[in-house]
Amino acid sequence: MRIAAEEFGGGAVAEPTWVTPRPKAAAAAAERAGSRTRIWFMIGLFVVLYGTICGRLIMLGFVEPTPTVYQSDAAAAISAARPDLVDRNGEILGTDIRTASLYGEPRRILDVDEAAEGIHSVLPNLSVEWLRQRLTGTGGFVWIQRELTPQQRDAIHNLGIPGLGFLPENQRFYPGGPVAAHIVGAVNVDNQGIAGIEKYIDDQGLAELQQFGFANGDGLNLEPVRLSIDLRVQHILRDELASMMERHTAAAAAGIVLDVHTGEIIAMSSLPDFDPNQPAQALDPDRLNRVTAGVFELGSVFKTFTVAMALDQNVANLDTIWDASHPLRSGGFTINDFHGKNRPLTTSEVFIYSSNIGAARMAMAAGTPAQQEFLRRIGITTRVGTELPERAGPIVPSQSNWRDLTTMTIAFGHGVSTTPMNLAVAAAALVNGGILYPPTLLPRTEAEAAPLGTRVISEDTSREMRYLFRLNVTPGSGGSGSRADVPGYLVGGKTGTAEKVVNGVYSSTQVLNSFLAAFPMDDPQYIVLVVVDDPHPEVPGGGNTAGYNAAPTVANVIRRSASILGVAPRFTPFDGATLAAY
Repeated sequence: MRIAAEEFGGGAVAEPTWVTPRPKAAAAAAERAGSRTRIWFMIGLFVVLYGTICGRLIMLGFVEPTPTVYQSDAAAAISAARPDLVDRNGEILGTDIRTASLYGEPRRILDVDEAAEGIHSVLPNLSVEWLRQRLTGTGGFVWIQRELTPQQRDAIHNLGIPGLGFLPENQRFYPGGPVAAHIVGAVNVDNQGIAGIEKYIDDQGLAELQQFGFANGDGLNLEPVRLSIDLRVQHILRDELASMMERHTAAAAAGIVLDVHTGEIIAMSSLPDFDPNQPAQALDPDRLNRVTAGVFELGSVFKTFTVAMALDQNVANLDTIWDASHPLRSGGFTINDFHGKNRPLTTSEVFIYSSNIGAARMAMAAGTPAQQEFLRRIGITTRVGTELPERAGPIVPSQSNWRDLTTMTIAFGHGVSTTPMNLAVAAAALVNGGILYPPTLLPRTEAEAAPLGTRVISEDTSREMRYLFRLNVTPGSGGSGSRADVPGYLVGGKTGTAEKVVNGVYSSTQVLNSFLAAFPMDDPQYIVLVVVDDPHPEVPGGGNTAGYNAAPTVANVIRRSASILGVAPRFTPFDGATLAAY
């Protein structure tokens, strides 16, 4: 229906319409919404990206730089850790310290001359020419100097030379220096044991752990290796040996303190020695361990075993008479006594007067097979076993050359060469009741030692040997060992003075002296043996036999160490030699 316009006061008719937004405004609104979405997306993307980068940088800040292949190989070779070595009381004998080694990467060095001269200014032991050759080329890795001091490392670092770097490694350090050198041994530049106990622990499995990366030193906690030695007694023994060598201008000396009931080595020293912190010194042949690696004809201390053999096999008793009134001749040779009594002697007198004639007759009475068997039984003619790799075997006549004359000369210490360790271990069996225990540098209780012991002489023979030992040292007895007496400690022992073999013949001027002792003789606890090579009289006209040098040295060692070892002095109206059973 149409409505007239005039009815509403107008002349035209209005058509109805729908109201809608304009097209341009809608497009603009949509574009603004899309832009905001894209902006927030980009912001989020950058936040995630830079957050990831920052997080990665933080993580890398706590991670060690990845070494090159060359550095990894070198680090694996030098980072082997070793356990501490400690004495029986926990005192450190050897330990690892952290140090640094200098390496170069020739392909990264910009100025070889500058680098060579800079290193030489800090390490003058390295020639400039050698350094130039070392640092020239395109190689990736070369060693320059191992085991720098902290001062050397800082000085080279401050040179600021690109292409030089440092790798951390373990360096072995021995706080006592040479005090126990032949016991602890030494390691090489790669911290691997090459001598002594250091070599022993490598052979017990440490080397394999290092090889397979289980001992790389990165926080590895290796249990200390505890030894049987007492560092205090070790110091005393070495100090007394060094002092005696100086007084008597001796060529060398050696000594050992041994527990007779366990076989533990409490102290052992051989001079000249070396500083294990400078292991190259050990290559000097004169610095060998004379206790285990040196073999000697030890002279009259061998009469100890001749007498023990005769007593144990009932060839003689302490009062048996032996004709020493005149020299003994055999095979064109004549056997004399050094200070002969020129009369018949009892077994006890043969021992305290150190009669060659009496000992020779005693050995012949027992017979050559008996002598061979007895010396083998007590370990004199067999290689002694210890943890040390430096061990020599005795030099013994062949069966075909062991004739009557050989039997006679061996009776007083000529004809068989053995080590001081063999001698000390055998002597321990003679005084401890007759049980031979293998020696050890590791702690061992009497209960642990018991299954390892072997009876070699009877308790009666051991009791008689203790009596003879004490008789020989008792003042006023006329024995050769009186200068080894220490009041309160009942020291007993036997001297030995042997002519050295020089150019294949026995020398009349050079001697090898020894004193074999035990204390206290009513209940022996320790063997003390001292050996002196080529001593001279302390004063013009003085003596150079064992009674003048080896015996007093033993006395000094016992006097200074007895209380440390827990042996209390005992003073009685009479502390001479008596036959007493345990």
